[in-house]
Amino acid sequence: MPRKIVFRNLPLLLLRARESVLAHFRPILTHYGLTEQQWRVMRALSEQEELEPWQICEACQILSPSLAGVLARMEDVGLVERRRVPEDQRRVLVRLTEHSQSLVLQIAPLIEAQYHLIEQAIGKDMLDNIYATLDRLLVFESTPVEHVVLPRVSDVAGGLSGEGRSRVGNGVPTRRAGVSKRKPKAVGA
Repeated sequence: MPRKIVFRNLPLLLLRARESVLAHFRPILTHYGLTEQQWRVMRALSEQEELEPWQICEACQILSPSLAGVLARMEDVGLVERRRVPEDQRRVLVRLTEHSQSLVLQIAPLIEAQYHLIEQAIGKDMLDNIYATLDRLLVFESTPVEHVVLPRVSDVAGGLSGEGRSRVGNGVPTRRAGVSKRKPKAVGA
């Protein structure tokens, strides 16, 4: 039997907390036919007016390959429009359409009202503490933390399938030539 890990599974708890909170907002988005990603993009653009795709990725925590599809679908249904920057045709700016600006004006008061209901349910102090804790956690992102030294692949208990292969982060075998240069994907710890 494997040794039990002493620490609680923080990434999983954060995912569960995210789902718990989103459950209160999802009916609003569904009512307006929006996905969570579309709303994140719309909210970011409503606060910044125009953004480049990489800025949207950063602001909305959406990976670039996913954002390309999200923006294409949003453009198809008239939620965003893209335009090239005249001085640099390689750059693209994304903005809300009049239709999506109107949607934001309809949805924003409902989102605000839902936040008030959450605040009433859990208390202003708790909500403020959650925000403060998350802000501290996000600052922690830039704090240098040492990483554990990983064992050589040949020392891993149970062996690996296929000689000279290692499994990196997502379980996909990669050919090993010395040490893999690929960073493992973040997975729930």
